[in-house]
Amino acid sequence: MLGAIIGDIAGSRFEFDNYRAKDFELFAKGCTVTDDSIMTLAIAKAILETEKKLPSKGRDIDDAYCALLADMAVAHMQRIGRQYPDCGFGGRFARWVFSGDPKPYRSFGNGAAMRISPVAYVARTEEEVIRLSAAVTGVTHDHPEGLKGAEATAMAIFLARRGSSKEEIRRRVERDYYALDFSIDEIRPHCRFNETCQETVPQAIEAFLESESFEDAIRTAVSVGGDSDTLAAITGSIAEGFYGVPEELANAALSCLDETLRPIFDEWKAFVNARA
Repeated sequence: MLGAIIGDIAGSRFEFDNYRAKDFELFAKGCTVTDDSIMTLAIAKAILETEKKLPSKGRDIDDAYCALLADMAVAHMQRIGRQYPDCGFGGRFARWVFSGDPKPYRSFGNGAAMRISPVAYVARTEEEVIRLSAAVTGVTHDHPEGLKGAEATAMAIFLARRGSSKEEIRRRVERDYYALDFSIDEIRPHCRFNETCQETVPQAIEAFLESESFEDAIRTAVSVGGDSDTLAAITGSIAEGFYGVPEELANAALSCLDETLRPIFDEWKAFVNARA
């Protein structure tokens, strides 16, 4: 999850003013958390509250768990999201956040993938990755492409955390989700702002696959251009699972979380450590 937050912060100042190179300061004036980090933390909080009622340790993640998690995802994305009305929500998602009767709206936006990383820390099998991803995604992004983008990201994180090689992750993504028949250098000059999963998730995964370190993954993702904060958040979430996060970057990112968001992160970290 922290990788997604770092990618979001690093990419935030370039979202509408792309910088197509890697030689930039990661944490500079103008960098901030956006909806990517805020909704990722909301999903983490939803999992934490679900675990208090239906602990998954020692039991399968079943229909009851997934149903409760979906309800918690709605509750906490709305509760937390309403505290940050100007954090960068898209129009339809903003209306969903403030709706008195929130329903999924057939979205295939990349918000499905930017917030998904916490589920990869709860799932113990690939089947659980799929079920958990659908539970927290389908409450908003119930279009097949939205569900696919979230699941592909969650699966890549899950595989990275369990020691899969980059080539194994590539093969799995290409088998089940997207053709990765391009390089970052090929697409960089032509990448434009696009908020769909189809035009963000494959690029984010490829940025990770071509990287040499966690920091290089973030820099590569931002350099692609397009929806830079979301693209880098997705890349960062996978890169964290594969490389870990350097302490210096972790501390810099955590200093950007306010008094509402930081306690969620701290509770999440304690939860994940207890499950290890």
